[in-house]
Amino acid sequence: VGHRYEVKPADLPDGEYTSITGNTALAWGLVAAGQLAKLPVTLGSYPITPASDILHELSKHKHFGIRTLQAEDEIAAVGMALGAAFAGHLGVTTTSGPGVALKSETISLAAAIVLPLLIIDIQRGGPSTGLPTKTEAADLNLALYGRHGEAPLPVVASYSPAQCFHAAIEAARIALKYRTPVILLSDGYLANGSEPWAIPDVATLPDISVPFQTDFNGTDDEGNPVYLPYLRDDDTLARPWAIPGTPGLMHRVGGLEKADKTGNVNYTPENHQLMGDLRQAKIDRIADDYPELEIVGDEDADICLLGWGSTWAAIHAAVERQRRAGHKVAWIHLEHLNPLPNDLGEKLRRFDQVLVPELNNGQLIRLLRDKFMRPFTPLNKVQGQPFRAGEIIAKIDDMLGE
Repeated sequence: VGHRYEVKPADLPDGEYTSITGNTALAWGLVAAGQLAKLPVTLGSYPITPASDILHELSKHKHFGIRTLQAEDEIAAVGMALGAAFAGHLGVTTTSGPGVALKSETISLAAAIVLPLLIIDIQRGGPSTGLPTKTEAADLNLALYGRHGEAPLPVVASYSPAQCFHAAIEAARIALKYRTPVILLSDGYLANGSEPWAIPDVATLPDISVPFQTDFNGTDDEGNPVYLPYLRDDDTLARPWAIPGTPGLMHRVGGLEKADKTGNVNYTPENHQLMGDLRQAKIDRIADDYPELEIVGDEDADICLLGWGSTWAAIHAAVERQRRAGHKVAWIHLEHLNPLPNDLGEKLRRFDQVLVPELNNGQLIRLLRDKFMRPFTPLNKVQGQPFRAGEIIAKIDDMLGE
């Protein structure tokens, strides 16, 4: 028996469109970020499924000031990226979960010496070699806590193949402005999935350029001008960024704990406490830069869905179908996972029930319970497959007593 299906034209805003995968969008976003920052981009990468296509795509764009290096291993790759950042480039490394584990010491070094660095994690099924060709979103704990000592980092999550372009620019903006490593989470479903992408007007993209330090910024005890490499900006708590070879601006970048302002090695308890407090305060201030969270659907809903990452598509379909069925349902999707948005708590307090679908065993929900000390309902899936809208609809019906 034959069946006939009619697919009606999509109702999309006017513009020029192209079909794009998540990994290609990330690569193009990195190219755009370099242009917007007015910096060369250096990618240090070791091939790993499902991240390798970013290396392949970026290697085609040398005419945009892109430098790509295929390293001998994951540790060498991130070392190259951090060295490039020290030299005044936008340093980037791409990998998946096993590679993030190997890179953790160098990422911690980047946090200690206060330099911008992008770590792009295309998540896959784990642990260990796990399921290289299957999707999962179970590296959130690794992104949040996978370093030694107190080394908090911003975490950004892309949520659709096309949005990966803007997620790359946002991660670069945060890294450069706050002089910090940033972890950008995607996953295999987004990396290999595709969708129509409206090519943006370049004039609408943000200026994310930052100035380099070129002169002395302090005085010594005798009043002589000196360079203080760890003198913090009052607003961002970022330190100056001085390109090696700038006359008079030599400074230490080793891994031992730095004294405030001077960067000299300092083992005192008071200074170590101060540096730990400054690292955390800087990350906390990043949330002041976020736009207001959007509540999709009914603001007086009986239930709110809170999602992150590639659950976006399934949640979107589930919310639309439930609302068409007459249910009041709301939805908030997070792009920034650390620090969480300042207005998230206030938004969530409007709803009696909050459902959190995740492609892991409940990593975000534990963070939410710790921060907001209220009940959240999990919906977890760890099968190497994305959510289907029907799975989310069934859980909503169960919570609503249907």
